[in-house]
Amino acid sequence: MTAYDDLMAFTRETEALKMISMRLGWDQETMMPRGAAQQRGEEMAAMESVLHARRSDPRVGDWLAAADPADPVAEAQLREIRRGFERATKVPATLARDLARLTSVAQGIWAEARSNEDVAAFLPTLAEVVKLRREEAAALSSGGNAYDALVQDYEPGSSGGEIAVIFDAMRPRLVALRAAILDKPVPPGLSGTFDPAVQMQVSNRLARAFDYDFTRGRIDKAVHPFSSGSGSDVRITTRTNPDDPFNCFYSTIHEVGHASYELAIDPAYAMTPLGQGVSMGVHESQSRIYENQIGRSRAFTSWMYAQARDAFGDLGLDDAQAFYMAANRVQNGYIRTEADEVQYNLHIMLRFDLERALVSGDLAVADLEAAWNDRFAADFGYAVDKPSHGMLQDVHWSVGLFGYFPTYALGNVYAGCLHQAMRKALPDLDSQLEQGDTSGATGWLKDNLQQHGGLYLPREVIEKASGAAPSEEPLLSYLEAKFTALYDL
Repeated sequence: MTAYDDLMAFTRETEALKMISMRLGWDQETMMPRGAAQQRGEEMAAMESVLHARRSDPRVGDWLAAADPADPVAEAQLREIRRGFERATKVPATLARDLARLTSVAQGIWAEARSNEDVAAFLPTLAEVVKLRREEAAALSSGGNAYDALVQDYEPGSSGGEIAVIFDAMRPRLVALRAAILDKPVPPGLSGTFDPAVQMQVSNRLARAFDYDFTRGRIDKAVHPFSSGSGSDVRITTRTNPDDPFNCFYSTIHEVGHASYELAIDPAYAMTPLGQGVSMGVHESQSRIYENQIGRSRAFTSWMYAQARDAFGDLGLDDAQAFYMAANRVQNGYIRTEADEVQYNLHIMLRFDLERALVSGDLAVADLEAAWNDRFAADFGYAVDKPSHGMLQDVHWSVGLFGYFPTYALGNVYAGCLHQAMRKALPDLDSQLEQGDTSGATGWLKDNLQQHGGLYLPREVIEKASGAAPSEEPLLSYLEAKFTALYDL
């Protein structure tokens, strides 16, 4: 056994324990009885203590120093293990444990506060989460920019400043496009009441249309849809609303995009750092291209219209064209996850600026609701009507995911690059999508991006797949072309 062999054997056991911890998180969001929240917090803290001890084990440092990579895959494994080791050795074990315990319990407190529209009930817990994440960021940054240190957890190689430059380039064209669209009449949406049980049946049909492997996954319901797992166990959740089946349908397609990425990774990388998506921005590129460029395309919605009509009968729409327009309506709204393609990134920019201010200390947690409401009114032109439509709508801050939000918009940027390249490679794609056949698109993504897992760095894998360095231009051009045609601008 070489040093590299010893290191990989140890790492595989660590990755297996991480999967168990993730499964506890999945259970908490889907199956766990509410009264078990405190106990689950202790369980998660215990698991984090074990994981942190393994990730910071001095033997890992010794193995890294002695390991001799035999090929590019081994070099990439060592790169990712080294990154994790350096991070773990900077964060005190007690802080890692306390964060795991607090963020587990905080999810339930956030959900209760959201249900009761009670910001005050959540603020003390959020203040503690922010305090601990600031401590972690200070440890990780070693005197550098604290927010940049947190961004590295989700998008290695990026920084808050670099992301801000991209957002500043996107904002004027998005705002101009939104203004032009909102001057037009809003197309009619679906009308009627849609049985949640039937929505779930259609949801399963859509997942199969995108080649989701139910032998290695399942669909459940959660307050905030998510995907969990990697390798041979990748589960997703969705949600239903009797008045809006689109919420269920596109949440499902979105999460299938995440799951498909994990399921398509080369099996040789299983239970190693390369056996998972390389970053959340790249992950979001998959969920967003599944949901939007494929799932909301004119071609695919024509097939989807027939499926929905067969399931529900009258949809309150005359034809597939009306269904396509309903699936792409641009209108005023509060909820990020329900936002159209044009306005979605503006929601992310709001959160990005607020969380940077929270981490830096320029914004106090006690002032967050007022800051959110003021910024939302300035950006969208109307007032937040209730906390669940404002700062309580997302789970992310309750679980400490500071630095995560910008990856949603980066994912859209990456998806724009991938879509442009995919369309060039698959000139007959629309004729396939009209039949509900996504295999050309999903196959192209598997071959060009998904199979690689963490082998390449985030921007590197996007450039390899799309043939050009990541840029916001393909996304903006796609949006302007699509919505100019759709709204006859």
